Amino acid sequence: MQTRYDFTLPRGYVDDKGEVHRTGTMRLATARDELEPLRDPTIDGPDDPRLTIVVLARVVERLGTLELVTRHEIEGLFAADLAFLQDFYGVINFGSQEEYEELLAAQRDAEAPVTMPVVLPEQAAAPVVAAGAGAVGAGVAAGGDGGAAAGLPVGVGTSATVTYGRRSAIEEIPSDGR
Repeated sequence: MQTRYDFTLPRGYVDDKGEVHRTGTMRLATARDELEPLRDPTIDGPDDPRLTIVVLARVVERLGTLELVTRHEIEGLFAADLAFLQDFYGVINFGSQEEYEELLAAQRDAEAPVTMPVVLPEQAAAPVVAAGAGAVGAGVAAGGDGGAAAGLPVGVGTSATVTYGRRSAIEEIPSDGR
């Protein structure tokens, strides 16, 4: 039975010396890994976003050449990397082999060079939306999860069933898989 899984962060953790650490290993979580952090006085309960940090610091065994991965390193991750680790945690602990392979495929796609045609404003058929409230909606239509629906290819960080790197805020580890 596989209990340890290698991963590659989308961006990488930058340590105090400026070194980037992208590869790591996460082990399967135990019941203790999920229960023990709830006894931490800094955690306000199962909905506290800091719970994610504490749990990930327990199960990430290796990150680049760092000797130890603690809350400090997990808190220092870029949001895209934290979201990736949350998804990775969910998939290796509660997902199927198919979901795991899809996450790895999405990760490989994210590392591949992006090849999208550049459309200059004067070549675009649709009018350019001015900055302001309308621009937010335009950004969601073009770059949000509806990329394929807007005529754009499904790209970085997406697959048929697994999406990462597109979160707008930190999300708790899904409780429906526990």
